[in-house]
Amino acid sequence: MERYYQPEIECASREQIKVWQDERLVKQVRHVWDNVPYYRKKMEEKGLTPDDIQSSDDLHKLPFITKADLRDAYPYGLVAKPLKDCVRIQSTSGTTGKRVVAFYTQHDLDLWEDCCARAIVAAGGTNEDVCQVSYGYGLFTGGPGLNGGSHKVGCLTIPTSSGNTERQIMFIKDLSATILCCTPSYAAYIGETMKEMGLTPDQIPLKAGIFGAEAWSEEMRQDIQNTLGIKAYDIYGLTELSGPGVSFECSAQTGMHVNEDHFIAEIIDPETGEVLPEGSKGELVFTSITKEAFPLLRYRTRDICMLTREKCSCGRTHVKMCKPMGRSDDMLIIRGVNVFPSQIETVLLNHGYPANYQIIVDRVKSIDTLDVQVEMTPEMFTDNMGEIAKRQKELVDGLRSMLGLAAKVTLVAPKTIVRSEGKAVRVIDKRKI
Repeated sequence: MERYYQPEIECASREQIKVWQDERLVKQVRHVWDNVPYYRKKMEEKGLTPDDIQSSDDLHKLPFITKADLRDAYPYGLVAKPLKDCVRIQSTSGTTGKRVVAFYTQHDLDLWEDCCARAIVAAGGTNEDVCQVSYGYGLFTGGPGLNGGSHKVGCLTIPTSSGNTERQIMFIKDLSATILCCTPSYAAYIGETMKEMGLTPDQIPLKAGIFGAEAWSEEMRQDIQNTLGIKAYDIYGLTELSGPGVSFECSAQTGMHVNEDHFIAEIIDPETGEVLPEGSKGELVFTSITKEAFPLLRYRTRDICMLTREKCSCGRTHVKMCKPMGRSDDMLIIRGVNVFPSQIETVLLNHGYPANYQIIVDRVKSIDTLDVQVEMTPEMFTDNMGEIAKRQKELVDGLRSMLGLAAKVTLVAPKTIVRSEGKAVRVIDKRKI
């Protein structure tokens, strides 16, 4: 028996969803025109005024917003409400170390938590459940989003945050946690650790998991389901739009329903920017139609994806997106953290290294590893191991402060990283995703 958190919204007719989207988009365009000079300028450059947007059919006329715009407008240039009305920021790393900072009013937080509550109920959650949130808390949206959603559903919430795996397992067992929220790679690691402890799936109280913030394969889903004895659900989101809960999986496990009362999804050709017909594969673009403080119109996610409106067995009527199939940019997601090669390059150049480096990403025992191999210049080259260790540590510290995660650094002799004729192969991703 399928349950819904807000059935009248989640199972609304397509006609009703269109009415909401039309009304809210028109209102949102007026809101940004009146309150965000950055947007008004972008619209004026295209010869647009709010009167040109009469319904969601006119969405394609609006300019795109990209990561570059977020960088240019950092920190307050896209905020559409006075700061006294904003109650929270969340943040994620940007391409060159400038962070993406998203702002929320109390109303924005309420709507975001509703979206996460829908995801928890779709995974079978009720107020009888114990929900362990093992996503990172703090600036990262994972912990706060699912935490708020869990409260709204009425679950007993365990805000463990990530890490300290033995304590995580102790709480799952002692407090009989039934729902686990974390990254898929961390779920797999918890599962492996439990197995090593001699725990079988029937000794683990968990029944469901809500896993997102990084790419994962169907094979990985099956492994997690078998090890933990649960049903594993996907969830998708971006800090720029609010965080997790932009879309979520239902019992059918065949794609994620987009919360279309809050977000309009489009698929575009990443080269031309042209909107593609339904069922086409292209870049996913989102417009937030209910956000007050930080409303993004036509935000290019860089995720390659497909949308489908085929009727879903769960009864929800909102459009479904498939798992993202890759990126139209060079972003890597490592342990749930956005990492751009350009950030790593910035750290190396700041420390006086040439831009000859290679990033090797792998997954060892379900945990992503990041190994950066860096060529020394002839002047730096030495066989003094103490000197090399000191230099490596400096780069490890520099990368940690830029990326917010630990990387292994290996300094290698000059000219040892293979030069390519064409585009340099900067990233070798050995993960089986």
